[in-house]
Amino acid sequence: MIKAAVLGATGYAGVELVRLLTNHSEVSLEILGSQSFAGQKISDVYQNFNHVLENECEELDLGKVSKCDVAFTALPHGASKTVIPSLLEQGVKVIDLSGDYRYDDVKVYEEWYGEKHSSPELLKESVYGLPELHREKIKNARLIGNPGCYTTCSILGAAPLLASGIAETKNIIVDAKSGVTGAGRGLALQTSFCECTENSKAYKVTNHRHTSEIEQELSNIAGEDIMISFTPHLIPQKRGILSTIYINLKKESSAEELTEIYKKFYKDEFFVRVKNTGELPETKHVAGSNFVDIGVCYDKRLGRAVVVSALDNIVKGAAGQAVQNMNIMFGLNEKTALSNAGFYL
Repeated sequence: MIKAAVLGATGYAGVELVRLLTNHSEVSLEILGSQSFAGQKISDVYQNFNHVLENECEELDLGKVSKCDVAFTALPHGASKTVIPSLLEQGVKVIDLSGDYRYDDVKVYEEWYGEKHSSPELLKESVYGLPELHREKIKNARLIGNPGCYTTCSILGAAPLLASGIAETKNIIVDAKSGVTGAGRGLALQTSFCECTENSKAYKVTNHRHTSEIEQELSNIAGEDIMISFTPHLIPQKRGILSTIYINLKKESSAEELTEIYKKFYKDEFFVRVKNTGELPETKHVAGSNFVDIGVCYDKRLGRAVVVSALDNIVKGAAGQAVQNMNIMFGLNEKTALSNAGFYL
């Protein structure tokens, strides 16, 4: 059995990890780290775990975590990099759900996060944990920078067109909507019920951190530096990301041709479901699952592809992807504990 620790187990991403790992046939949940709820059973904090998991939450003890095979760090941005070097030194594999180890270039991280990176040398070996693009590197990694939700949805949505060479690399636009769980469990006025319900709004226009992450991966795919226009929106639902991506094309095409490009690119990817021509994703179809649904249209008047992608922001956009990465790292079937259908209702 793989001995696992979840640090930050009572946040939304953390508790989703706990939920998924509870049903993982090859994992023993050894440590549920939580500073806020130390000493309380996870089933008292989240009562859906009654009769399922009664483990007690505990404060961080690196000595105890060192006895585990893998640690999932679902900690706030900036906090992860204070504990991960010690865990790696003690032989623990780490899957980090923050933004601290997702970047190839420390300067990009420091520019977008506004702080110095305390262990930039680890960026040289950390692997960007998007299995559909980096599976072979993930297999032998000891440190994974687990991608964010907006980024996973946007990168997977745009990747096939950039890889095919049919896409123009200038003026790519990503318009994305997220459910409120993307903001985390912390109390804040802007995510309270009365502020969110019956309301949709754009935020961090032109300066959202995930812009840099998307640009890094799309640049690597295209083989040239790419800049995008990324606008995130908060919408009144709990789960889900829906990204609409606008990409100009170098030549005339059709919806059928573009769909075939996507189906060929993702033909071996269980968790990417490419819609048939004329069909488009909905967040209801992916909520509660590790699937990404992608549909593509062709705007003949403008010579532009319009790609729509959808995923669950706390499953494939966080916890589910982390479990998928763990499965790959430990040589397990990638679908283990993740092949369930979505909630739908």
